[in-house]
Amino acid sequence: MRPLGHIRVRPELFGLALLTTTALTLAVPPPLAAAAQPAPVRSAGTAAFTVEEQRLDRAVPQEILRRGGFDTVAPDFVRSLRGADSYAEAERAVARNGARLWQRAVDRAQGRGPARGDLSRDDDRPLYWARLALTRELRQWQPEFDLSESGRAALLGKLERSSRGQDSMDFPARGDIKGAEETKGVKRIVLTGFDPFTLDRDIRISNPSGATALALDGTVIRTADGPARIEAAVFPVRWGDFADGTVEQALREPLSRADLFTTVSQGRVGRIDVERFNGAWRGGFGDNENVSETGLVPVSDPASQPQWTTTSLPYHSIVAADTGRFPVYDNTSVTEIPAGGTAPVVRPDGPTPGSAARAGGGGDYLSNEIAYRATLLRDRLGLDIPGGHVHTPVLQFGAGNTDPATGSVTDPEFVRNRLDIIAQLRTIITVAAENS
Repeated sequence: MRPLGHIRVRPELFGLALLTTTALTLAVPPPLAAAAQPAPVRSAGTAAFTVEEQRLDRAVPQEILRRGGFDTVAPDFVRSLRGADSYAEAERAVARNGARLWQRAVDRAQGRGPARGDLSRDDDRPLYWARLALTRELRQWQPEFDLSESGRAALLGKLERSSRGQDSMDFPARGDIKGAEETKGVKRIVLTGFDPFTLDRDIRISNPSGATALALDGTVIRTADGPARIEAAVFPVRWGDFADGTVEQALREPLSRADLFTTVSQGRVGRIDVERFNGAWRGGFGDNENVSETGLVPVSDPASQPQWTTTSLPYHSIVAADTGRFPVYDNTSVTEIPAGGTAPVVRPDGPTPGSAARAGGGGDYLSNEIAYRATLLRDRLGLDIPGGHVHTPVLQFGAGNTDPATGSVTDPEFVRNRLDIIAQLRTIITVAAENS
């Protein structure tokens, strides 16, 4: 079968029939069909709010913002925008507030400053919903000066990058002094996580990969070979952002200075997977904007695009180590169309020569795609560093709190599961640094 062309579809028009059966099996089903998706709303004189922003007014997001202590972020941002009487001042206000939001979330996760709410500090959801509150305010802001559509889009992009830590993954130059610690000889590790997703299925959902990024950003871990510093960022669950090159833009410079990188996402129930192979295929699972994408992963220089990329993480050492309560697997399974074939075939031991990708070990969703893009960037930059993708267990609520219609936004087992996942990922990264 010839690879399908690049298709961009909104599931509210075509339902769930477009969702591929080769997607990574998650503990949550695909986004709900059209009837469950919010209809566009419009603020006077502005563009329609996004699907993600429309969810913000529901009871659960508002509770998470309040109980996370982030309910004042949007009003503060509005006051900052009102003080901007030129585009340059607006740029500064957006960059400052975005960076402040990211740092506030990192500080909260790492126990610095007041918690400002009764949600556990490890919770990643206040950052997600607060960011959407800021983008929604910026989208409807009507300044006194002329603001073009492209200018507003640029401000939104700056807000996204700064509030995700994407433009602050800065390693100190080797030999620099930071406090009393000399950075010479300190390994440099890049880690990425994701926003919550499948929110129309359960709007309470958290993503342990994003929580891990917040918990580890800027921290120094001690390894048998010495200290290692982690710089982290979070990425959106949106096909369009990936097609626009957000991964490459954010990671090109940090990877060129790193000794190791790990992209992380939420995967299967009760297990951790080190994904051996990543495929160049989008399988159609709906994203956080309820958009479905099917086709080859769109990259620059498609003529040189490989069908597969491979992890360079020390997976044997990671699997063999005692890293925590969840079992860790070296996952080598892929789905391919063999050379000369027409139908997809599951291969438990990796792709065969000349095959076309239909799913990597991490499936055919954005977790597979960030792994593919990051490892392809590694190869195109000619970097000889370990890097690849790790799938966390699905973060589950406690027994008796599984119904999103009646359940609470948190419970002790939910918090314990997230803390255990974060701790185990930290240990896995330590093992990877020690064996690289």
